[in-house]
Amino acid sequence: MSKKPCDDEFPLRTQKAYKNLAFLSSPDARTVRVLCEFVEPASRFRRQRIKNTIVFFGSARTLPPEAAAERLDEARRALRGKKRPSRKLRDAYEKAKRQAAMSKYYADARALTKKLTSWSLSLEKRSQRFVICSGGGPGIMEAANRGACDAGGPSIGLNISLPFEQTPNPYQTRDLAFEFHYFFVRKFWFVYLARALVVFPGGFGTLDELFTLLTLVQTRKTSKEMPVVLYGSDYWKKVIGFDTMLEWGVIGPRDVHLFRFMDDVDATYEYLKDELTRRWLAGAAPPTNR
Repeated sequence: MSKKPCDDEFPLRTQKAYKNLAFLSSPDARTVRVLCEFVEPASRFRRQRIKNTIVFFGSARTLPPEAAAERLDEARRALRGKKRPSRKLRDAYEKAKRQAAMSKYYADARALTKKLTSWSLSLEKRSQRFVICSGGGPGIMEAANRGACDAGGPSIGLNISLPFEQTPNPYQTRDLAFEFHYFFVRKFWFVYLARALVVFPGGFGTLDELFTLLTLVQTRKTSKEMPVVLYGSDYWKKVIGFDTMLEWGVIGPRDVHLFRFMDDVDATYEYLKDELTRRWLAGAAPPTNR
C-alpha cells in the first residue's frame, strides 16, 4: 500500500527557509543574498558609527617600492654578462622597470592615507571623522589601508570574491573587512558613504569604478558633490582623452571640472582637507543619501 499524505512517520518540524543553506545558495534565493549584502554592511557601519569615507581606487597590480626594487634587481642580474639575452629576459627587465616606476604610486597612496587618517583622528567628534575605504585587495588598495594603519586609525576593505588577483590585504580593520559577491552592491557601498574620491592609476576595474561615480555626480543621481582627485596626471591624460571627449561634444564644459588632476601628496592632502572641511565640517547641513 502507498503511504498516506498524512504519514505518521513525517517529522513534526521541518527546516526553516532561512536556515536552509542549499536554498540560500540557489538561484531562487539570489534576491535574498543581494539584500544581505546591503543590510549586513549597514549594520556594521552603524555599530562602528561610520558615516563618512574617503575612497581610494587603483590597480591591484601596483607593487610596494621594496618589492618592485627587488624584482628589478633580479631582472638586472639575469641580464648581466649576457651579450645576446633572450627576448624573455629583455621583456622581464622592461616589465620590472615599469613596475618600479609604478611603485611610487603605492608609496604616495600610503603616505596620503596616513596624513588623512591622522587629521581625521584629530577631529573631536567621532561621527564626523573620515575613514579610509579601499577595495580591500593588494596594490593601491593595500597601500591605502596600510597608510591608515600606520596612523593608528581604522580603514574599510570592500573585498570582492574573484577567481584571481583579489586577495584581501592584512592592513584593513578586521571588523570593517567585507566580502562581496555582487559587484553592483559593492559599488553602492563605495559611493553611499563617500565624501571624497582619490583614483590612482589602474585598469578596467578602476576605470569602471571611476566612471560609475562620475556618472552619478554628473547626472545628479547622488545629491552630494564631492572632490574627485585623479592622481598621476601623466597616466590619466594618456589613458583618457577628456579634452577629446569635450572637443567632440560627448561631455560638456562643466564635466571636466568634476575632477582634478594632482601629483603631489602634500598638495592633495591640503586640497582634500580644505574641501572636506568646507563641505562637511563648517556647519553646512550634509545632504541626505538617497
